[in-house]
Amino acid sequence: MLLQTNRTAHNSAQHAGAGQQTVKKPQVYFTDLRTTPEDNLAAKTLRLLERSGLETCVHSGDLSAIKLHFGESGNTAFIRPIFIRWIVDAVSALGALPFLTDSNTLYRGDRSDAVSHIRRALTHGFDCFSAGAPVIIADGLRGTDAQSIAFEGFHFKELSIASAVMNAESIINVSHFKGHELTGFGGALKNLGMGCASREGKMRQHATISPRIEAELCIGCGRCSTICPAAAIRLTDKKAALNAHTCIGCAKCITVCPEGAIKINWNDDTRLFQEKMMEYAAGVQCQKTGRILHVNFLMQISPACDCYSHADRAIVPDIGILASPDPLAIDQASVDLVNAQQGCPATALTRNTAAGDDKFTGLYPDVDWGHQLAYAQKLGIGRRDYTLIQM
Repeated sequence: MLLQTNRTAHNSAQHAGAGQQTVKKPQVYFTDLRTTPEDNLAAKTLRLLERSGLETCVHSGDLSAIKLHFGESGNTAFIRPIFIRWIVDAVSALGALPFLTDSNTLYRGDRSDAVSHIRRALTHGFDCFSAGAPVIIADGLRGTDAQSIAFEGFHFKELSIASAVMNAESIINVSHFKGHELTGFGGALKNLGMGCASREGKMRQHATISPRIEAELCIGCGRCSTICPAAAIRLTDKKAALNAHTCIGCAKCITVCPEGAIKINWNDDTRLFQEKMMEYAAGVQCQKTGRILHVNFLMQISPACDCYSHADRAIVPDIGILASPDPLAIDQASVDLVNAQQGCPATALTRNTAAGDDKFTGLYPDVDWGHQLAYAQKLGIGRRDYTLIQM
């Protein structure tokens, strides 16, 4: 995928050249949360999916991936299974075979291998009975089931994408929109770029050098040296030692260490991290052109990622649900809708609380959240200007 010339954000009209027609802005469909006995939220969500192009994206016979986040243990802000069930039923009605999926985490925890990950999903209600579809972890047992795709970016020439994502004929990218300490906010683009990457792909995005080993925590069990495919770890004086020149950045060692002695090097600044994540998002979007739909839930908008073992109070009132084939437009629309709200009192949002204020800069003043959107537009993933169509 070749990088395109950057375009000015929020242009109400873009022109292909002098005398040519204005390029049509991408459409983002929106439904609020008001309901009546005759029109409940399930019915409104179904209309939202229909209008935004679900039938164009999903074809009969598809193995269709419902990409979501199952939530960390102790977190309560993730999308509830009942909402996912409505999407699953809509996909099934088109003759497709939907499955729920996410890739394993880079860090140690109860979503870092497929067995623990599926158990966490089931604990949170994502099962065939409640959510209506089976759970398949996208990058396999230990996060290494991946496919490499060529990519012409500034940072990557090759991307490592979870195999189940690549093998699915269609994708519904379902995101809980919230704040994030590295990107300002997390939405469709983050769920696509980070959430569809293998463990190796996550490592490439998060760090430019190999993991580090904290010797004082190491007990010399040797699990890391046994699993390392590059023989980059050896035991020396009953402590693990890593050869950074040999390390290939696969991150297998991180998840097998029983003491948590192997750490990620969080050494990339946030702008560089956002650029890398957007290149991964562009890679997935390009592979599934015309066969991917993005759905953002602007409900219980927490200040931090669902990967945390807690969910702080929502920073603004619940807003609604958005859908669009354009991941950039839907994230820009989501930001604009959040920023238009009056901040909730007694939350982590202690500045920029007035309606119209930048809520995500209020949460993370040192993070330029707009950089991910500007870079995504530069990559040609989509456009920041949009037409919001309320259902």
